[in-house]
Amino acid sequence: MRRLVAPAMVVLSALAVLAQEPGPRAPYESADPPLAGNAVDRAVFGALKTQGVMPARLSSDAVFVRRAYLDVIGTLPTAGEARAFIDDREASKRSALIDRLLDRDEFADYWAMKWCDTLRVKSEFPINLWPNAVQAYHRWIRTAIRDNVPYDRFARKLLTASGSNFRDPAVNFYRAVQSREPSAIASAVALTFMGARAEAWPKARLDGMAAFFSQIGYKPTGEWKEEIVFFDSEKAHLPSATLPDGTSVRLEPGQDPRAAFAAWLTSPVNPWFARAAVNRAWFWLLGRGIVHEPDDMRPDNAPSHPELLALLERELVAARFDMKHVYRLILNSTAYQLSAIPASTPAPPPGSFSYALMRPLDAEVLIDALNQITGAGEEYSSAIPEPYTFIPPDERSIALADGSIRSAFLETFGRPPRDTGLLSERTTQPTASQRLYLLNSGDMQRKLQQGPKMLALLQRPGTPRELVNTLYLTILSRYPTAAELQAIAEHSQAGGANRRAAMQDLAWALVNSAEFGFRH
Repeated sequence: MRRLVAPAMVVLSALAVLAQEPGPRAPYESADPPLAGNAVDRAVFGALKTQGVMPARLSSDAVFVRRAYLDVIGTLPTAGEARAFIDDREASKRSALIDRLLDRDEFADYWAMKWCDTLRVKSEFPINLWPNAVQAYHRWIRTAIRDNVPYDRFARKLLTASGSNFRDPAVNFYRAVQSREPSAIASAVALTFMGARAEAWPKARLDGMAAFFSQIGYKPTGEWKEEIVFFDSEKAHLPSATLPDGTSVRLEPGQDPRAAFAAWLTSPVNPWFARAAVNRAWFWLLGRGIVHEPDDMRPDNAPSHPELLALLERELVAARFDMKHVYRLILNSTAYQLSAIPASTPAPPPGSFSYALMRPLDAEVLIDALNQITGAGEEYSSAIPEPYTFIPPDERSIALADGSIRSAFLETFGRPPRDTGLLSERTTQPTASQRLYLLNSGDMQRKLQQGPKMLALLQRPGTPRELVNTLYLTILSRYPTAAELQAIAEHSQAGGANRRAAMQDLAWALVNSAEFGFRH
């Protein structure tokens, strides 16, 4: 494939060039001022006013539709979906889109993927859940997200589950901890549900929490790789255990201490549970926690916007732990919908939330987007062939159950290994190998040159302008600017009459742009 220079440079440098121009900067910004629309905005903008920071302009419709699709369902909008939203003149179209996205099947796929990272859903070393248990566990997580099971009930089920790892999938929460020592389990619980790194706690505090997990038993069955997780009443009974807040809990003989801990943890007045949940939700939607890192909540790591964090915590509790209520509140806020172009130079710190943060697409989202555009598939492999795990090439990467299923692309672009449950396992910094993969790999060339959807698009009848519009809507979810159309016309004239080659060059340039590879 010939390398396209002019349009590529226009696309790659568009944000930088437009950021220097006065006034509304299409196609990335709206002309509308950033007005507070709900309680989230009042908390964010109130803090910005106190700090003397101006918020960015509202994002354009094209930016918003792409951002919302990627953040809510991990999926690129099709050209038709992007066109319909951009051309729609209904004032309430953004909130209507949010509602539709939260109800789509891909929402369950994508947010199950996020939770499978956190819960370490993986077949092979060092987790060793094994494929049958992984499939059952993933199905249980995805179903809970699809059915919008209240978050407190979701957590209680994980913490108190007993039974077969194949037939009672929630017990895999305990099997996915690398050590079965009570202190290691307590650390995993604190990380997952309190956003805290308990290994940094004083030993007495961690030991007090570990006592709640000291009577978990494990036993095999006659079925290959099946294991029963249960409350083992024959293990030494502790008359009391100490909660992380210092409260002592009396434990009766025969009482499963996990239930006592779960009741404390999921209480509406618990100082960690709801706060950690909404902080993680904010991180997943905006790219940075109100407390950052979101799984490192401690007294000396203060929130950037304490009023905002308290507001979201109250909203979750008042909504009876309905996480979709919190997602909807955040997504409908002007704070979420701001442009990625700061209102001032130098840009305020990222934790101000005065502009949208540019973030690389997740590895799974990026390969799914490329395959959606081109109609190509991905080749997956499994390190554990017993039972052999077959993944069809057209399987969405966001829907993969097993962290042990690999592909060259996912490895290169930073898919997390799911070893620790830390959110920092996911690589967020672009690398030279990623850049070279998109620019020069044979796999990328085959997708763009031979992918059935790309071939069909390039052979579609219509004027050159219509084809360029469709390519832009398909890849970048927006219409091209006048400057880009001019550069494309000049390139096409320089390359002769081979329209298909010129459009393949354009597609290559667009998928190699920062605008395509990043959320913005």
